[in-house]
Parts: sequence; C-alpha cells; structure tokens
Amino acid sequence: MQDPIEIARVNRKILEKILDNHSLEQLNKVPEGFSNNLIWNIAHVVVTQQLLVYKLSGLPMMIDDEMVDKYRKGTKTEEVVNQEEVDKVKALLFSTLDQTEKDLKADIFKGFKEYPTSTGFVLKSLQGALNFNNFHEGIHLGYVLALKKSL
Repeated sequence: MQDPIEIARVNRKILEKILDNHSLEQLNKVPEGFSNNLIWNIAHVVVTQQLLVYKLSGLPMMIDDEMVDKYRKGTKTEEVVNQEEVDKVKALLFSTLDQTEKDLKADIFKGFKEYPTSTGFVLKSLQGALNFNNFHEGIHLGYVLALKKSL
C-alpha cells in the first residue's frame, strides 16, 4: 500500500506548480460561480491536514490560529492575499508534510479524538485521518483545476 505522506506529496507538487505558474492576481481571483479562489483552496488543504492529523491527536499544529481561522472548513475568500502569504503557503505545503513524516517515525502520536467529517466519514484513528486527508486534498485539487479553467 502507498504511504499516505507520499500520496500527499504528489498532490502538493501539482498545487505547487499552480502557485508557480499563476500570477498573484490569478491566485486571488474568484471566478463567477465559485466562492473561493486558487490560493484559498491551496491554503485550505494545509490547514485541514494540520487539524486532522495534529489537532485531533491533541498535538500542537505547525500553523497559527489566524491561518486556521482564515482557511478552515466553512470559510471563504474574504480578502486579497499578498505575495508574502502565498510564499508562506508554498513553504508550508512541504514543511508540514516533512514534519508529519518525522513525527510519525518518532511515534509522537498517542491519542486521537474521533471526528465525523462533513462527507460522512467518521475518523477514528490517525491512520484514518491520514487517508481521509488525501481524499480531501484530491477534492480540492479538483476545485483548483476547475478554477484554473475559469480564469
């Protein structure tokens, strides 16, 4: 079976290419019929991974509360993002996965709070969260590709 971190890395390389190949204006544009933009979707996957893997395990996240509040489930694009924030999101795409991989090897995950997702899955373990995270990131990659076509 494929390692969930490896799967996430492949997905995030695609997202990184989106960041690299679109202007700040394109990253911030919310096309008609959408409620979010490219950068929101990309930042959202970073935030969600941290919430699913670290927060539900009772561990500190690698992102701040401000980022969580801006990009968590139920939020939408509220403001234009500057290049500094895009760069921060881009760095977090891989630094969060690298740290998760280290933390998995160090076996720091000891507990997990069961969580029912909005798609109907009930996450009962860290492994379930890692697997669901990839499903979730795939959904948002689909949104990103649709947004890209709408620009």
